[in-house]
Amino acid sequence: MIQQNMDWMLKDLASSVPHTRHVVVLSADGLCMARYDTEMDTADRLAAACAGLQSLSAAVGAEFPHGDGVMRMVVIEVSGGFFYLMAAGDRAYLAVLADDGVDSGLMGQRMRDLVARIGEHLTSPPRDGR
Repeated sequence: MIQQNMDWMLKDLASSVPHTRHVVVLSADGLCMARYDTEMDTADRLAAACAGLQSLSAAVGAEFPHGDGVMRMVVIEVSGGFFYLMAAGDRAYLAVLADDGVDSGLMGQRMRDLVARIGEHLTSPPRDGR
């Protein structure tokens, strides 16, 4: 399910941070909910990978005795660029792929700003199994 009304929100993030390659909003179970300037196949692959990464980060978070274990943000640096995954609402996540040269601090700030402004729109209700 792609929510076309999110395009402008995701475009703002992509255009305000140089070197941004892909912006995807996904549900906790790895379904692409929205994307900007990203082919559907790429968005689906990223969303599926993010579901696994979110699960792994929750397992790591459980090892901290004084926290709630909830994943807030994951950053992965690989040769060629960076991957960002941020909790963006109830059962929803914001994922960004950026090329080398991206300002990581700026990306984190813009992602947090986006989630703070529109987090309630980035919520994925649980599916009822029908």
